[in-house]
Amino acid sequence: MSAPKDNQFWKMRSSHGRKPIFSDPDQLWEAAQEYFEWVDKHPLKAAEIIKYRGTGKLKRVPKMRAMTLTGLRIFLDITHPTWLDYAKKDGFSTVTDAIKDIIYTQKFEGAAADLLNPNIIARDLGLQDKQAQEISGPGGGPIKWTGGPENPKTIKEWEEQVKEADNAQGASHE
Repeated sequence: MSAPKDNQFWKMRSSHGRKPIFSDPDQLWEAAQEYFEWVDKHPLKAAEIIKYRGTGKLKRVPKMRAMTLTGLRIFLDITHPTWLDYAKKDGFSTVTDAIKDIIYTQKFEGAAADLLNPNIIARDLGLQDKQAQEISGPGGGPIKWTGGPENPKTIKEWEEQVKEADNAQGASHE
């Protein structure tokens, strides 16, 4: 049976939307600490061949699990916009900043010790080595073109100038 047409039952609700999970910053901090402990107690498992005296055995080896804000939000059962809302709430920003710093440090130190993939973590943390290469002339000005076509107006003119330059270079090498 469907609701009556033009019903207004929704107005009778005592509140709209889910109540905040964390009413104060300490509750959020405690929940984040539970996530940190969970990450430590639940490492990833990798299959590795352990060699000893000419024989090998396949063993499951614990690997460091990287903490992530996404993992934390899943653990806390909150969405990204909800996390951002908490970060804006009075008194919560100190806690959300501390949580972000702990997650950043865990990933950075894990990558530095080669416990986490340094390339993946560097990209995640925005630490890529970016080197822009710019070619310019003296003082950052335009490059002066020498030994080639001089301001050709058409492709045919350009081809003729290239031919002349090739002939001049060929004559000098003979």
